[in-house]
This record gives sequence, C-alpha cells and structure tokens, in this order.
Amino acid sequence: MSIAMRRFFRAVWPPLAFGVGFLAIWELLVRVFDIQPFVLPAPTAIWSAFTVRFSEVFDQTLVTGTNALVGLLIGTFMGVLMSLITVRFRLLEELVTPLAVALNAVPIVVIVPVLNNMLFGTTSQIPRRLMVALIVFFVVFVNVSKGLRQVSATHLDLMRSYAASPSAILLKVRVPNALGYLFTALRISAPLAVITAFVAEYFGGVQNGLATGVRSSLNGSKDVTWAYVIGASALGLTFYMFSVALERVQRGKQPADQSI
Repeated sequence: MSIAMRRFFRAVWPPLAFGVGFLAIWELLVRVFDIQPFVLPAPTAIWSAFTVRFSEVFDQTLVTGTNALVGLLIGTFMGVLMSLITVRFRLLEELVTPLAVALNAVPIVVIVPVLNNMLFGTTSQIPRRLMVALIVFFVVFVNVSKGLRQVSATHLDLMRSYAASPSAILLKVRVPNALGYLFTALRISAPLAVITAFVAEYFGGVQNGLATGVRSSLNGSKDVTWAYVIGASALGLTFYMFSVALERVQRGKQPADQSI
C-alpha cells in the first residue's frame, strides 16, 4: 500500500467507523424500543425513501446548492475586496467593520421576508442568494482582514528598507500571509452557505429547494423528511470537501521557503 493510500485510509476510517456505528445503534434502538416512524424512522426506512425519491431530492438539492454556491462566490469576492480596501484605508475599516457586525447580527428570519416582499418579490431566488452572500461576506471579511494585518514586523521593515510602495507591500507580504486565513474562512463559509440557503427557503419565496421539501413532507411520512435531510447533509459535506481540496491545491503550489 502506498503512502498516499495509507494517509487516506487513516483519515477516512475513524469518521466512517463512527458513522456506521452510530447508524447501527440508531437502527437497533428503533427496533428494540419499537419507536414509531412518525417519531423517529429507522435509517433503513430513511434510505429506502431516499432511493425511491432520489430524483426529487436531487432536483431540490440542485436548487439549494445553486443558491448556496452563488451566494458563496459573491460573499467571498466582496469580503476579499473589502478587506483589501480597508487594509489600505484605516478610516474605511473603522466605518465598515461595525456596519458588517451589525448587519450580520440581524436574523435571517427578518432579512429574507423583507427582501422578498419589498425588493425582489416572492418568485425570485435573489433574496436567498443575497442572504448567503451577507453571511459569507462577514466571515471572509473578518478572517482575511486579520491575515492582511497580522504580518511579520521584520518583513514589513525589510520591505520598507527597500523603499517598497504600499501596493508592493500588499502584494508581496500581506496577500501571501492572508491566504491561509482566506482558506480558513472558506472552510467555515462553505457549509455555512448551505445552512443559510436552507434556512432562507423556510421564509417565503419560490416554493422549491430542500427546505421546501422538508416543510411539505412534515405532514406525511417522516422518512421522506429525513430523505431531504440526507440531501442537505450531502450538499454541505460536498461544499466543505471542495473548500479543503482547494486549500490543498494552493498549498501544493507554494514554494518550500517563503521567506523574504
């Protein structure tokens, strides 16, 4: 077995073993205590409902996934852009940071209905995507701004001794230092984007998406409801794994020695 395969196996088997054990205990408890399906369906029943309704769950997953992806891209771009601007102009940072914190503190249940009813209407996906973008923006903005500012004083002094311009210092010192913070923000924001898109679907708007499927199935068979939960979990895991893969690709392109 190659080294890469060993590392992959060591990384995969603990969560896989835990997941299998958890599902086995769940199934056993349902059968032993005769828990009714409308209270808690067994994993086998949930999986059966998922396979039967796979096309429906997949279609709704695409809707939620698209909203989450668009919001994630917009929020990341705006967060990085605003971080670069505020690190250059301290006064702007003092103005933007409190506003970003205040906006992030407003609950989703307030913002989404306002966007639906006052600006874009109930037939548009834009409010959900904007909500995702707002949540992602705050995470990316805070983390990247921290990475741009927490640079080595030695590196800054060396660049200034070369009479480097603020733009050169930004590109040569601050941006490389902030890459790690950016990917940390992406690891947080990727599943958070899915959660935000899912929650936003509960509060009006177009009647589609995973949350709509969950809501419409609550009065029926609960195993169908859990089938949509499987779709949401798989979507969040996909987003997270993609963000981790991007970070590993970026790390593989870094030189062994980044000292100035």
